[in-house]
This record gives sequence, C-alpha cells and structure tokens, in this order.
Amino acid sequence: MNFSFYEIGLLIFSVLLFLFFLWAAVVSKKENEHRAANRFLVVSILVLGLYITGFFFANQGLVQIAFYVLLVSMMFASALMLPFGNSLVYKFEKPVSRIDERDTMFARRELKPGSKEFDEYYQRKPENKPSDDHFRTLPGLLSKTSSQYNAFNYASANASFHTVDAFYGQVDAEVNAEITEVIPVDVSNYLKAWSKKLGALDLGITFLQDYHIYSHGGRRERRDRVYEKQHEFAIAFTVEMDKAMIDSAPKAGVVMESGQQYLEAGRIAIQIAKFIGNLGYEARAHIDGNYEVVCPLVARDAGLGEIGRMGLLMTPKYGPRVRIGVVTTNMPLQLDEAMPDYSVIDFCTICKKCANSCPSKAISFNDREIINEVNRWQINQEACFTLWCNLGTDCGRCVSVCPYSHENNALHNLVRTGIKNNKVFRQLALKMDDVFYGRKPKSKEIPKALKI
Repeated sequence: MNFSFYEIGLLIFSVLLFLFFLWAAVVSKKENEHRAANRFLVVSILVLGLYITGFFFANQGLVQIAFYVLLVSMMFASALMLPFGNSLVYKFEKPVSRIDERDTMFARRELKPGSKEFDEYYQRKPENKPSDDHFRTLPGLLSKTSSQYNAFNYASANASFHTVDAFYGQVDAEVNAEITEVIPVDVSNYLKAWSKKLGALDLGITFLQDYHIYSHGGRRERRDRVYEKQHEFAIAFTVEMDKAMIDSAPKAGVVMESGQQYLEAGRIAIQIAKFIGNLGYEARAHIDGNYEVVCPLVARDAGLGEIGRMGLLMTPKYGPRVRIGVVTTNMPLQLDEAMPDYSVIDFCTICKKCANSCPSKAISFNDREIINEVNRWQINQEACFTLWCNLGTDCGRCVSVCPYSHENNALHNLVRTGIKNNKVFRQLALKMDDVFYGRKPKSKEIPKALKI
C-alpha cells in the first residue's frame, strides 16, 4: 500500500503530538497533578482519534488540509519560543529609604501589652494598633486552637523552628587571627560549588547596599538597635521547599515545610559564615528570627530572581517555592551580574492567580505602583498575618498556585523558556495553566507518610 507525502507527514505530526501530550500526562501523574494528567491524557487520545478517523474516512483533499493545518500550527508553536515582545527597557530600582524591622508583623507580634516597647511603638504608629489588637485575639501560629491544627505536623514545625533558635547566637562567625589570602573569583566559585553540596539551589554575590539593611532592629534584644553598614559584600542563596508539602497549603504541611527550610537555610548560612571566619574575615549569617537585612532584595540584586506580585522572590526554575539565606562579609568576592528579567514582571502583571487564590485578599489585583520611589506591588501584611493567626500556619496558598512553582523538570522548563522569551507565549501559557491546573487549584493533602 502506497502512502502519499501528506499521509506520511500527517502520521508523523500526529504521532509527535500524541507522544508529547502522553508524556505530559505521565509527568503530571508523577507530580500528583491528577487534573492535569487526565486532561493531557484526553488530549493525547483525541489527537490519535482524529488521526485514525481522518486516515480511514477522509479523502485526499481533507488529508492535505489537515497536514497543512498541523504544519502551520507546529510552526506557530515553534515561533512562540523565539524572543518577541521583550523590548521594554527594565532595570532594578533602588528604594530611597530603608525598611524598619519594627514595622514587620513578626516584630509587632512580640510586643507585650503594658510593656514600655508596646506603648512606645503605638505612640509612634497608632494606625497599626487596631489590626494588631485584632490578631492578638486569635489563636496564633502553631496554636492548638487554630483551624489547621495537627498535633504531629505542628510538633514537627515547632521542632524545626526550635532548632533554628539554637543557631541564634552563632550568626557572627569567630574570626581567625590569621588571614588566608583569597582570589575573589576562585573563592566565589568555590562557595557556589560548596553551597550546592550543602543543599543550596543557587548562590549569588552582590555589594551590600544601604537599602538591603533594616534601619532598626525589631526582634528580641535587637529591638530599637540602629543598623549601619558593616560589610561590603552580601552572599545570597536559596533552598527548595518541597512541592508536595507546599501543595497542601494552607494546611499544617506548609508550616512544617517552612520550618524545615528555614532550618536548612540557617544551617547553610552558619556554615558559610564559619568558613569565612576560618579564613580570617568577618562574616554574619542572617537567619530566620535574626535578620539584619531584607533577604529578597539582597537575593534579587545577587541575580537569583525578581520580586513578584506576592512580594516574594521569583526564581527562574522554582518560582517563589524557596527560602533565602544571606551571609554578609568583608572577604573579597567576585560579584554576580544581576540581569533584570522583564518577563517575570510582565507575567505577574497578567497572571494574578496568587491574588485570586489568596484567602485573606492581601494580594493586590492592581498594577504596580510607586512606593518608596520603586515601582512594585505591595501586599497587605496585616491581612495576611491575621489569616495566619487563624490558620495556625503561614498559609502559602500564593506559593502553591503560582505557575512558576511547578516542578523543575523538562516539561515545565520548556514552558518557562517560552514565558521568558515571548510575550504572546506568556498569554497562552497562562490560559493553558488555567485549563490544565485550574484557575484556583484545590489544596492537596499532605503526603500519606506524614499524615496521622
């Protein structure tokens, strides 16, 4: 039996499409994305069914039409991976003033009614008192009376945060009296390789800027301490939060994973700081509960990502599904060139899935606005934290639903490449994410092995 050129071409195109969607279904099944797996499987069967129907029942003219339709479609899909629509000049903007840690929700949570610090703060910031009085009436993080209470998961999270506290007094590395001369590029490359061995995803280096540093300390004995720049360089790195655990947000699994990765980031930061101290240079690790710097800003300037709609660092392959560690030092280092990525800002502008899914409505649907001389989004931290105090967890719904948070694998990295390169692809990718994963994806259960 002789097949025409068009029949052979149609067969090849159909098989390729069938295999692609079948592969996507298998990948989604492994990711526990049942909705996406089922829909990819249905599409793969439809592609195969349409080919069989056309092959046996269509005349040669229809076969030719189908061939050209598929050819044009595949050429169009390939063209969407090419750079287009990224001509807007975009650069990082620098805040003109520093953030006061005393205004953060964690610092305000530590204020005790009737104390000198309590009275002084609300005399200075009376507008914050009504919302703060309200969250103090709620159960609070890891509380037994919170809505997401799970004895075992909460005990695990508490154990992680308790272990982070054990690092609290170790953040300033003891400095060896003997200085080891270093070549900046060599020691920087060593740090990047070693940090991956320790468990970090990526590491970047930048100059420490004034706006990276809190103006005043806000927590524990650091409260009211005025900070000045002590070091020249800042090292930022990221650690991954497990996708299956984050997908359980806002259930207890998310705070369990947060605590674990704050611990991992703290451990790595302490090790890096100690390494630098051993070489004879000053170093300070900035870890959960003991930060002197604003980690997302340091990480952005170190080339690790962009700041997205939800106010978190958006990394290229894990999105906001990371925790950040920072070490500041005066050891000579090789700086990384931070390349501003307009595609992330553009995608966050059109996406809004985090805002749609935020239970507290703390994430804005609006475009960026000028705040402190920077064009950015601003979340409502009071609304966000108040919800945390009801849930007993740190929610995490915005992280779990973000399209950038999908697994780091070939399927999603293909999509990420298109999002980065092409403005039209960004629009299409968002629609496809809604179709296959849902506009407001449902919260999943914590992995069975950790569910008691």
